[in-house]
Amino acid sequence: MDEEVVLLEEQLASAHADIERLQSHLSEAEAQAASRDAELTEARRGLEAAQGELAARTVDLESLRTLAGETRAQAIAAAQRYRDTVLAHEPHLPADLVGGETIDAVDESLARARQTVAQVRQHLEQQAQSLRVPAGAPVRAGPDLSSLSAAEKIRLGLQQS
Repeated sequence: MDEEVVLLEEQLASAHADIERLQSHLSEAEAQAASRDAELTEARRGLEAAQGELAARTVDLESLRTLAGETRAQAIAAAQRYRDTVLAHEPHLPADLVGGETIDAVDESLARARQTVAQVRQHLEQQAQSLRVPAGAPVRAGPDLSSLSAAEKIRLGLQQS
């Protein structure tokens, strides 16, 4: 029986060693779990902060989009007023040739309209020049004296003096 007791004591000692080893592993696992819980909590706080910042930036982005839309509308209105002012100062330009949503686009269309008007004017002037008839009666020339005889020419000359 002594051998059995010794064997049982060895098994008991081995079981105690296993228990201590398992408790050590358990302690390490609990420490790791606590560390990971702390990391998870910190990550959640970071996520909440990032979500809050994202929400704030989304609001900022929407306000900037609204402002950009308003600014674009103002720029289009300013370009339209510029177009109207130029057309008022240059009534010979056809309004349907001048357009654009920006001042640069209006300037470009103004240049094209001015060029078109100049070309049309030049063409009309060339047509008018080719069809021009002098005003009034033609200048009268004196009578043709080449068919008169010498005696008639002398008599005519004496009458005019």
